[in-house]
Amino acid sequence: MSDIGDWFRSIPAITRYWFAATVAVPLVGKLGLISPAYLFLWPEAFLYRFQIWRPITATFYFPVGPGTGFLYLVNLYFLYQYSTRLETGAFDGRPADYIFMLLFNWICIVTKITGLAMDMQLLMIPLIMSVLYVWAQLNRDMIVSFWFGTRFKACYLPWVILGFNYIIGGSVINELIGNLVGHLYFFLMFRYPMDLGGRNFLSTPQFLYRWLPSRRGGVSGFGVPPASMRRAADQNGGGGRHNWGQGFRLGDQ
Repeated sequence: MSDIGDWFRSIPAITRYWFAATVAVPLVGKLGLISPAYLFLWPEAFLYRFQIWRPITATFYFPVGPGTGFLYLVNLYFLYQYSTRLETGAFDGRPADYIFMLLFNWICIVTKITGLAMDMQLLMIPLIMSVLYVWAQLNRDMIVSFWFGTRFKACYLPWVILGFNYIIGGSVINELIGNLVGHLYFFLMFRYPMDLGGRNFLSTPQFLYRWLPSRRGGVSGFGVPPASMRRAADQNGGGGRHNWGQGFRLGDQ
């Protein structure tokens, strides 16, 4: 048990709380302590009955059972792996920026689902896929390994996982929305201002910096930005705001 505790405490703080909630909330529903009917996102109940907790509980809840347990565990693994890599990589020392990315992606997912009245009651997989998509784009040229020794560039990983989850889960809507939201964040935060010279539409609110101040040092980042981003950083004397560092292959510890 001490080994499990040491491993859990070694997880970066934001990922640790997210991971713990994604384990605890399904367990609460499984044990019947709270009826799962109150944990789903039903747009009608959220918008017209003011059950404002539903978008939050639907982010962490997943109905674990004989037919869904493997899909749940696989996506829990993706959460741990890629949230950890982002938090200790590109967002190392900048917890406020990482929280802002999660909030932006979550708000976009909730808005899209409720605004379009889509029949999607769970937000766990879309949010995880949006984080995985951002990681894949920041490490797009890295060669990663997937099941059965297949190897390809990281930029294709979200779409490979979309197909993989379709095989084991029978749906691609969750993964597709996650990829689209992740692309929106990546485009507005990195691609448009750094590659295309446009204005920066996204900036972390100051209250998040006061709540979670940035720190120096820590683990170096994973992956490298596209060449145009590196050129922009070089022209600024290397004083860019992002620490990119080096990448590593999928599954390496």
